[in-house]
Amino acid sequence: MSQPICISGVVTAIVPARNEEAAIAGCVESLAVQKEIAEVLVIDDQSSDSTAEIVRSLAAKYSNVRLLSAAELPAGWVGKNNAAWIGAGEAQGKWLLFTDADAVHAPDSGEKALSIAAENGAALVSFSPEQLMQSWYEKAIIPYVFTRLSRRFRFAEVNDPENPAAAANGQFILIRRDVYDAIGGHASIAGEVLEDVALAARVKAAGYRIWFGAGKGIVRVRMYRSFAAMWEGWKKNLYALMGGNARAVKREVARALLPILLAIVAAVVIGGITESMLLASSVFVFGLLAILTSYDAELEASGFSARLLVFGIQGRLLFALLLWASYRSHRRGRVEWKGRAYPAGTPRASKG
Repeated sequence: MSQPICISGVVTAIVPARNEEAAIAGCVESLAVQKEIAEVLVIDDQSSDSTAEIVRSLAAKYSNVRLLSAAELPAGWVGKNNAAWIGAGEAQGKWLLFTDADAVHAPDSGEKALSIAAENGAALVSFSPEQLMQSWYEKAIIPYVFTRLSRRFRFAEVNDPENPAAAANGQFILIRRDVYDAIGGHASIAGEVLEDVALAARVKAAGYRIWFGAGKGIVRVRMYRSFAAMWEGWKKNLYALMGGNARAVKREVARALLPILLAIVAAVVIGGITESMLLASSVFVFGLLAILTSYDAELEASGFSARLLVFGIQGRLLFALLLWASYRSHRRGRVEWKGRAYPAGTPRASKG
């Protein structure tokens, strides 16, 4: 049986931030008020907006909030990894909580994560956050991507110490400081765009337990606030998230588009044979309903509302376009994010 632990003030929250003026206040305030979190370190990664000014005002309000600054990005480093490493170097906590600037934490998120760590003997705890979606494109692409990810990174497999599968979500990663240091921290994955999965893989490979689960009611995020940001973000991530090879891309694109194409072909054939537009339309509609019925079960299994079904077809089409764009970007060896270009040569990607 796990021994009870004193959890008051044992966590340092580390928030890399680059041009996050729209979200940073909600994130920092949700962390600063938690008794488990001794300090909140925000690393301003050369923002050109008012991110730093907002954090300074929060630091005047909350004594445990501190603003750090990242200098010029070192060669071979991804910006988020460099900022996280700077934060870790200043952290005093026995546990480090790496979180994104667009994450808003429930008042007991730190307590719950520490309790899960104690109950499971885990050195790393990560949540897949609840997704906030407002625009049609968010409601179309995000649920579809996450239903696919839930198949690729099954919680039960990731949490099984005998299974080599490893995953985490960079929007919430709580890790023991001594374990973080033992595996080399973010310096050991400096050039990884999928730093969350890479970090989890190193922890598990070193013989430590990880725990990964749903974060509904614990942490929530709105990943992208414009179509342009959404396109750039998934273009950076999606190829690696879906397997990082041409065969996986073809399989996923076919899975997304083939049912729609079959419905179209069936409608055209029936229409040609019967010369009935009504019958052809009926066949097409029934084909789409069959696709959505299957998607309904996937949404439910992944914790999404059935109301998102109306975006199911758009989600498949948008997913296929984004995955193909991501594949082409990685084939060219270059991905872009927030005004920076990174070499694309690893089988991993992440929001950051």
